[in-house]
Amino acid sequence: MFDYCLLVIGYYLVIVPWNLVISGLSGLWYMKTIFLPTTSSEMRALGWDQADVILVTGDAYIDSPYVGVSVIGRYLQKHGFKVGVIGQPSDKDILRLGEPCLFWGVTGGCIDSMVANYTPLKKWRKQDDYTPGGLNRRPDRAVIAYANLIRRHFKHTVPIVLGGIEASLRRVAHYDYWDNKVRRSVLFDAKADALVYGMGEKTVLALARSCQDNKDWRSIPGLCYIAKDKPSGHWEELCAFEEVSSDKDKFWQMFDVFSKNTKGFLQKHNDRYLVHNHAPAMLTSKELDEIYELPYSRDAHPFYKTGEIRALETIRQSVTTHQGCFGQCHFCAIAAHQGKQVVSRSESSVLAEVKTITQLPRFNGIIYDVGGPTANMYGCGCQKKEGACSAKSCLMPQV
Repeated sequence: MFDYCLLVIGYYLVIVPWNLVISGLSGLWYMKTIFLPTTSSEMRALGWDQADVILVTGDAYIDSPYVGVSVIGRYLQKHGFKVGVIGQPSDKDILRLGEPCLFWGVTGGCIDSMVANYTPLKKWRKQDDYTPGGLNRRPDRAVIAYANLIRRHFKHTVPIVLGGIEASLRRVAHYDYWDNKVRRSVLFDAKADALVYGMGEKTVLALARSCQDNKDWRSIPGLCYIAKDKPSGHWEELCAFEEVSSDKDKFWQMFDVFSKNTKGFLQKHNDRYLVHNHAPAMLTSKELDEIYELPYSRDAHPFYKTGEIRALETIRQSVTTHQGCFGQCHFCAIAAHQGKQVVSRSESSVLAEVKTITQLPRFNGIIYDVGGPTANMYGCGCQKKEGACSAKSCLMPQV
């Protein structure tokens, strides 16, 4: 085996050590097979002229089943769509992959941007665990900032779709702690075309297929959009934004209806309507297994490895076992985002993921977490009722 080889670079013959050649080729293979593209050079290496969907996130791009952008991207990829990711874009970064064919997906990231940026006393946080080097670069109300950034550079673009926990929990008129006032649905402030609430796997796939087939996507479950006129059919109507923003009793009445409604509703904002479609069917255990068995690299994309990403050290060696929560605690927003029912993965799928983690190059012998968004509700559910309960009175004074 020769130690060196000759390469033709332009008009020059260059002597290069074989180990560097092999390393470079391995790097190209690594970028092509393990991560969704985040640069134009990666798209060209894949032979793409244009992505079908571009996902924009407030985090650095970490390819992990714990990261919503990666889950949605991998799920769309599995079903034949070309997906690119742009993490923490500055003004010009949004141009990096061009314009998608079908739609933009915008999320604030794994953490609500206002929670990520401020302490409960409204002091600026100095540390961001999802940013290289820990330096906080996430804009306030990131879904609004990123949607506006897209509009600035792509005037008449394909639909802009909001998603993730930041958008999901602001999908109706809501109290904003930082402004100390009731704000309207984030769809209006972001001037986006649609909002996907909840975990979003089924909704986003249905949306991609509808856009691909040039079909109307406004009736897709799990989707919100803005309409000038009240749509036909039977809809429950929440108290209007103008009412709930000035009357606390009306706000409570609105929230009570919102928290119990599963069939879809409307909420008037000035002269337009927020249309909130009914929730999609819960994932089955088999579907959840398929999502968490997708080929995640469990690492940050090399483009973003400019410093330590603290969150990566924990989520790289952790396993999600279920989604949803039936607790409905008054201080918690998980049920409003993930749903009130628990769906669990199969034991074989969980064990297979643990085995995969043990084979990672940097595995240190520890699985840091096995669980879901809440306490250990793996495999739990009501034995007497299908679906979610509107109240928990069956638990007192005895089960």
